[in-house]
Amino acid sequence: MISFFLCLIALVAGYFTYGKLVDSTFGPDDRETPAVRINDGVDYVVMPQWKLFLVQLLNIAGLGPIFGALQGALWGPVVFLWITCGTIFAGGVHDYFSGMLSERNNGGSISEVTGKYLGGAMKNVMRVFSVVLLVMVGTVFAKGPASLIVKMIDPAGTGTGLLANGSFWLAIILLYYFIATFISIDAIIGRIYPIFGICLIAMAVGVIFGIMTNPAYTIPEIWTNFYNMHPKGTPIWSFMFITVACGAISGFHSTQSPLMARCLKSEKQGHFVFYGAMVGEGIIALVWAAAGCAIYEKTGGLSTGLQESLAGGQSAAVYDVCVKTMGSVGVALAMLGVIACPITSGDTAFRSARLTIADWAGLDMKNWKTRLMLTIPVLGAGAIISQLDYTIVWRYFSWTNQTLAMIVLWAASMYLFREKKNYWITAVPATFMSAVSATYFILAPECLGGFVNQKTAEGATIYNTMVAYPIGIIVAILFLGLFLKATKKPAKA
Repeated sequence: MISFFLCLIALVAGYFTYGKLVDSTFGPDDRETPAVRINDGVDYVVMPQWKLFLVQLLNIAGLGPIFGALQGALWGPVVFLWITCGTIFAGGVHDYFSGMLSERNNGGSISEVTGKYLGGAMKNVMRVFSVVLLVMVGTVFAKGPASLIVKMIDPAGTGTGLLANGSFWLAIILLYYFIATFISIDAIIGRIYPIFGICLIAMAVGVIFGIMTNPAYTIPEIWTNFYNMHPKGTPIWSFMFITVACGAISGFHSTQSPLMARCLKSEKQGHFVFYGAMVGEGIIALVWAAAGCAIYEKTGGLSTGLQESLAGGQSAAVYDVCVKTMGSVGVALAMLGVIACPITSGDTAFRSARLTIADWAGLDMKNWKTRLMLTIPVLGAGAIISQLDYTIVWRYFSWTNQTLAMIVLWAASMYLFREKKNYWITAVPATFMSAVSATYFILAPECLGGFVNQKTAEGATIYNTMVAYPIGIIVAILFLGLFLKATKKPAKA
């Protein structure tokens, strides 16, 4: 349990130290923000700082720091290190710069922002990339809550009755998404989402309190379990870094930060709203990872109990953790925290998709007919994707998610270079994530893994790390080299 608290303290300290360094590197000033200058009553609306923080936390969190952290706990308490270091040195930096660069560019979508600093070709790539990711996220954050509602209504799995039908609840959630995507950001999101943000925090507090007060549960220490505990032997690098995603660094956050960038009253709110919300998410992820490591039995030093729980579905595992740590209170918090909160991320994902397309096409969102014209096809695409297997959508989302984070960090590095500021604060995590994304692309079964990996006679995967690891490193060095080469061009002019 000492490891857990050391990581928790490091996250809080990271906000006040490294987070402040990131903020001072960017240099917020007293210029008029887009929320004040543009204020259209739909997407550009001034909100108080406390509300901005809670809405941002909900927008970026959803199922991510819960599902991803539980899956990450399969590797054991070593996941604590990634959640902590990833949040402080990568995720917080990524979220801060994606929000503040949007704010500096009239609240522009992340595709438009990256295009400004990485060129027109990357802008077009990011436009497509962002919309596809956002629709996938919206779909993931619809199917997950729908499954959990069914689990709570029909724990025995009889499947009888309309309310025990996942498709019924999925349709209800998508209908809500349509409404929330279409109307003003302050009509629903600004009014009730802070309440759900508090519920998400309360659920994490309840889980860790339940673990600490139950003598049957012990959070293992990193130093006594510093090895790969995954039952399938899946490599830590780079699968754990991709799986945890939202609990450490997530490209999805860069698509959400512009929503709040359009609502800041002052640039000086950025440290608390963007970096602070990421630290909050890191703490939530740390709690859920600790739960996965503490509650379930180990066999031969491997996380077999957690694997068995997750085999019944991620929603079922979350439900199980809530019941074991909080009893009947946990069921109520699971309803609020793990159903309402992901829904609140899903609707803002579809909203961001609408705004990305609007920025792409140069459309004015004040006109309700134009908003309707974009909302219908975006939600229609989500309804189609929702029919695919959930685990497949999640895997593709995970890699796409981290690759987007990598691109955003490179864009932030170019911005800092142009401003003659310390670009290493973003270039280092950008290089790291380049290696992570490239390695995963080689090894993952949904990417090139089927070609480079092998199978044992029993069907277990033998990962070809001898090929993937060097390629990942080479790709990272190549990207860093291209960036450094770009920084030399102005000097030659």
